[in-house]
This record gives sequence, C-alpha cells and structure tokens, in this order.
Amino acid sequence: MQQVAHEAGVSVSTVSKVINGRYGISDITSAHVNDVITRLGYETSLVARSLRNQRTNVIGVLVADFEPFSTEVLKGAADAIRDTDFELVAYSAGGRIGEHVGWERRYLSRLMGTLVDGAVLVTPTVTDVETHGAVVAIDPHTGSTTMPTVTAHNLQGARAGVQHLLDLGHTRIGMVTGRADLVSAQLRERGFRAALEAAGVPVDESLVVRGEFEADVARASARQLLDRPDRPTAVFAASDLMALAVGEVAAELGLAVPEDLSLVGFDNIPESAMSDPPLTTVQQPIREMGRHAVAILIELIEGRQPEDLHHTLGTDLVLRRSTTSPGSPTP
Repeated sequence: MQQVAHEAGVSVSTVSKVINGRYGISDITSAHVNDVITRLGYETSLVARSLRNQRTNVIGVLVADFEPFSTEVLKGAADAIRDTDFELVAYSAGGRIGEHVGWERRYLSRLMGTLVDGAVLVTPTVTDVETHGAVVAIDPHTGSTTMPTVTAHNLQGARAGVQHLLDLGHTRIGMVTGRADLVSAQLRERGFRAALEAAGVPVDESLVVRGEFEADVARASARQLLDRPDRPTAVFAASDLMALAVGEVAAELGLAVPEDLSLVGFDNIPESAMSDPPLTTVQQPIREMGRHAVAILIELIEGRQPEDLHHTLGTDLVLRRSTTSPGSPTP
C-alpha cells in the first residue's frame, strides 16, 4: 500500500479507502489510484482482508494428492464459483506416506479463518473435524457423517458394471479392489459380489485381488491374476486407473483386450476414453460432485440452510470397446 501511495502521490489512508470502497474519495482520485494498483499488480493480503471483514471470499479444496479423481473435482468446483464473488484455492497434502489418516485436521487448522471461509474435503479420512467455518466432504472414507456430504451410488454402479459382463456371458470374473478403509471401495466390492450372487455365479475368492486405488499395486495384483492357467475372462476394477493398469499388464503378457480379457473400470476419468481400446466404465459424475459440494458450501458460508445436506448422485454405465463376449472377435 505504501508503494501504491508513493506511485499515486496520495496518502496510505487514501489508498486504503479506495481499496475498501469507503466514502470521501473523488471519482478522479479513485480512478487514478486504481490505475496504479492495476499497473503494479497490487493485491491485498487475504489475512489482512479476513481480519478486517471476517471474510476472505476464498473457498479451499483440500485433497490428499492431485490425481485424476481430485482433478475432476476441482474442475467442478471451478464451475460452481463462476459468476460468484468467490475465489478458489486448492491445497494438497502431497500424498505424503504416513499422512493418510488425519491430514485434514492439520491443513484445515492452517487455512480456516484466515485464508479460506470454508473448505471442501475430497475423500477425507476423518469427519470429526472441528473448525470455525463451513466444511463439506466428498466421498468420505467413513461413509455417513453429520458433516454435509456429496457421494455417488457406488454399490449400484458396481452392480451395473458386473452385470454387463454377466450379460456378455462371462462367469469367471475377477475384481481389483480399492482401499479397504474407504467406504466407496467397500460398496463397489459389495456391488461386485451382489451381481454375481444374483446371477447364481459363485465368487472365486482367488480372483479378488487388492489394488488400493494405486496403479503400481494394481499392476502387481493383475500379474498375479492374469499369469495363471485358469485366469479370468473378465476383470472389474474399482477405478479406471486400476483398470488401465490391468490392461497394461495384459498387453505385457500377450493378452488382447477385449478378445482375451474384457475390462470394466469405475469413474470415467478422461484417460478412460483415450486408452486403447477405450475403456468401458461406470461413470460417477465427479465434476458434478465438485460443483454440488461447492454450491452447498457457499450456501453455508452465506448463512443459508441448503435443502439437502447429503447428496448422492447417480452412476451410469458407459459402453466402449474394452468388453465383448468370451471368445468373440473384436467388437
């Protein structure tokens, strides 16, 4: 502010009044000061703004790491703040080993009340966080909570994906599971098992392998699953990222997708449509989840009560070229 005042030839108090829209400054002086502010690229401190106005008009999106799911959530969050007075800041825990549980408490305490007015937590490990601002959780690890949430129909989506494989004639179907501590992963596995049970197809537990939502873990499990004489003819993966990893291993082993192995993923991240062949997947509306979460958050920040504090959005099966009937030529 001192530099702006010096460049504009006015007092610091005049600059302060212009920035805060106070009375007593002529239009000519205000325009002159704003021109200098624009030329210097000056911006007020968020901390100073929050101390002065008790608001920063900034929303935080906190993620464990920047990966395809959280990136799509951020796109939806950006959609939601268009035509509002809010800004967006993304904050990542950096995927640090050893910080899988409880990272939200640490980062919320750093940001809330000084840098952001409220926060969206993406797949938080805990929901018993105490803050002085509004918080909304997307796909919380622990499932239901008193905290406002946005989730997808994980169980129904998984059932639809596996049912597609059953309808094609597959009965020897494997699964690459997600993280055991994440409710959405548990529901996807339940959907896998429910679809097989409803079809009267026994679950071969040796075909259910862990993937942890990590590509490297999924690759190791896929090799174990596919490099055997009685390998499955189809695999359902609890995420697209893992399904694509399974496809890579299949290619290394000389197996063609979908002629030798049908693949179904979950999420419909952009990479799934660009793979070779394009991946059949269960679409959860990730971008829409981000948009809904921020819309709820803005209502809470502005003191309004949202109609629904717990949104569960539908899923859809997206058919592409990674699935076909056992023994069929390329579709």
